[in-house]
Amino acid sequence: MKKILHHGKVYVEKGIFAEAVLIEGGLIAAVGSNEDILSLADGDTELMDCGGKTLIPGLNDSHLHFMQFGETLNQVDIDGVPSIDEMIRRCRDFIDKYPEKVKDGLHAIGWNQDLFVDSDRLPDRHDLDQISREIPIVLERVCGHIVSSNTKVIEMLGIDGDSPQFPDGDFLIGEDGYPNGIFTANACNIAKALIPDFSMEERRKILLETMKYGVAHGLTSVQSNDVGTTFMDGPAAFKLFHDVYDSGEALLRYRHQVCFNDFAAFETYLTEGEFACGKYGEDSWLTLGPLKLFKDGSLGARTALMRDGYAVDRENYGLEWIKDDEMEKYCQLAKKYGLQVVTHVIGDAAIEKTIDCYENAFVDGENKLRHALIHCQITDEGLLTRIAEKGILVFAQPIFLDYDMNIVEELCGKELASTSYAFGTLRRKGAHISYGTDCPVEDCNPFPNIYMAVTRKDKSGQPAGGFYPGECVDVADAIDAYTIESAYGEFMEDRKGRIKKGYYADLVLLDRDIFTVDPMEIKDILPEMTMVGGKVVYQK
Repeated sequence: MKKILHHGKVYVEKGIFAEAVLIEGGLIAAVGSNEDILSLADGDTELMDCGGKTLIPGLNDSHLHFMQFGETLNQVDIDGVPSIDEMIRRCRDFIDKYPEKVKDGLHAIGWNQDLFVDSDRLPDRHDLDQISREIPIVLERVCGHIVSSNTKVIEMLGIDGDSPQFPDGDFLIGEDGYPNGIFTANACNIAKALIPDFSMEERRKILLETMKYGVAHGLTSVQSNDVGTTFMDGPAAFKLFHDVYDSGEALLRYRHQVCFNDFAAFETYLTEGEFACGKYGEDSWLTLGPLKLFKDGSLGARTALMRDGYAVDRENYGLEWIKDDEMEKYCQLAKKYGLQVVTHVIGDAAIEKTIDCYENAFVDGENKLRHALIHCQITDEGLLTRIAEKGILVFAQPIFLDYDMNIVEELCGKELASTSYAFGTLRRKGAHISYGTDCPVEDCNPFPNIYMAVTRKDKSGQPAGGFYPGECVDVADAIDAYTIESAYGEFMEDRKGRIKKGYYADLVLLDRDIFTVDPMEIKDILPEMTMVGGKVVYQK
């Protein structure tokens, strides 16, 4: 059946708009004026009047943790808590209200010590023991690179002040010589593993609920790192996703970004696991994407890997999650199997080391596998030029500035801060830069992210002139970063991310004109309708 969307402001590409779109077989068959497109209608054509509203390509988050976001919607809300005491209160209330959900342990993510009004210290076991000493409790910092636990967790792990540290991650020791309940890097996963996982039935429900949230906010595609982080049982995760997509219940397109805790598991995945045996059709809504690595931690946790240390503590260079030699092994094996690699990098040292590793894994001296830098926050001019010249992709999160603009100059110094989060410069230099949210670090709603890229102001509109406003981009560039550039990051720019003939009919009708509204309003925009493959998956 044909569909025609008419009397709209259809964004085709920068500076070019049309009025109507013809959809057939899940693809865009024609784009043009109302008169031309309506003339193609027949007796079976469904007509949809856009009422003069703006129609843009479906938005594609190039990096997030979709399943983890769904989990946060089913856990105690500690996002942005103003104090440790308030976090303790919320957790106690949650335990009282949902005793069956937490009888074997409590886990949540979202605290940030920089938002505490009374102290900026990290919560430790003494704080979490005030929630409970009977069940294990693991509360993650918003970045996911530090967790706090109660004493029960330490006892269950069987560690004390003399125990050896975990590989690629530490547990911190308190003044009393005993673990203080704070874990970093890979040790976070070891602590979290003590909390019983959601059942497969619960996960299925969570995934479908999260999809509803995504399409209601204009997402038609997500490139998500759930396997190997949120979902440690890879085969079970892949089966769940196949079941949901094979049944036709899925509401948006999903591309896996896959992590591994050890190199042997990666080899198995390539030779006899999902990479070798998984079945994905050419136009499947479910696709298998890149290897995901972690090179460092986060800026807010002071674990981003920095060349010269932190301005407030030059002896602290941050945390190197995966060592150079190990990263070389992963990238070289990925090259052998023609697999893209995407790496979490925030500090300038992490970015430099990862570029070095990528270059060693280039094919014929070029980045033909489209290896990418996720986040790519702390940079100088040399790194920005090198990224663009080497054709290395960047999966950026402009929304991070809502918080980070308050700390980056203090932690990195003004000179380095002035060339960081340089998403405008990267675009002008010709780099391929796409946008995502790293949800649940930030909400997966794309419009606050677009707002941040365009204005460089926080959600309250500060600073008045924007934070280093030379890095602002215009609305068209921001939409392109969320559409055609995100598609480029998954080798699909020839059929996804534009409203053009032959492209997927993934479309979003907006409740106001994003191209002409006061920029302060961009963050408040919501879809009137979201369509994936010509199918309406959300309507207001």
